Amino acid sequence: MNLKDKVVLVTGAGGGIGSAIVNRLIREGAVIVASDRSLDHLQDVIKTAERHHAKIYPLVADLAVKSDCDKLPQRAKEMGQKLDVLINNAGLMRRGNILDTTDEDWSLSMAVNVEAIFRLCRSAIRIMKSQGHGAIVNTASCWGIYPGPNHFAYCTTKAAIAAMTRCLGRDHAADGIRVNAVCPNEVNTPMLRTGFEIRGFDPAEAIGKLNKTVPLGHIAEPDEIADVIAFLASNESRYMCGALLEVNGGKPVY
Repeated sequence: MNLKDKVVLVTGAGGGIGSAIVNRLIREGAVIVASDRSLDHLQDVIKTAERHHAKIYPLVADLAVKSDCDKLPQRAKEMGQKLDVLINNAGLMRRGNILDTTDEDWSLSMAVNVEAIFRLCRSAIRIMKSQGHGAIVNTASCWGIYPGPNHFAYCTTKAAIAAMTRCLGRDHAADGIRVNAVCPNEVNTPMLRTGFEIRGFDPAEAIGKLNKTVPLGHIAEPDEIADVIAFLASNESRYMCGALLEVNGGKPVY
């Protein structure tokens, strides 16, 4: 996919989808700058990279902190000597309708899911524009295009990412920078399983029921989303810009 020796910054690299992205980038021969809230979250991907003799640079950053977001792309460039790709994978989910949504839920959702993406993209685009090339892949959601029930803050933030992606894709195509987004439906991640546990459900049973609602027979595994992200990051998608790519197994949200 023409990602060999490309310097790729991945946020939320220690999570379910994040670690799958890193694993895919390792196979592609990319130079990975893996970011997460703590070094502990990155230990597994660091070990995987080391086993495969891949180049990986860990970076600790809190995306709820504005200054961390502003500095992260430049720090990645300094480590890799350039910045070819930014993958905005990190995010969080707060459930409930507007009456269930606290000020803290709203503020944190907007900070991590929206403002962090704005700041990371702004910083990365400055670097990429000076280079004359670059690619950004944002993680939106099918629920940001077709809002589902009882996820008011989450759907609102993911809709903002979808709009941001389209705006950036149009504004910076002439700079040689492609900006696209992947829009998954449900994905079998620790975050999904934890959400079921918090609500008192057995995760395995709940996921089994979800699988039956998907025409392809199962909700997405993290590597199935990572494959699409790698495609959007690579030159294979060179004529795609401002696209929102739904990855839903044939399951419509609307």
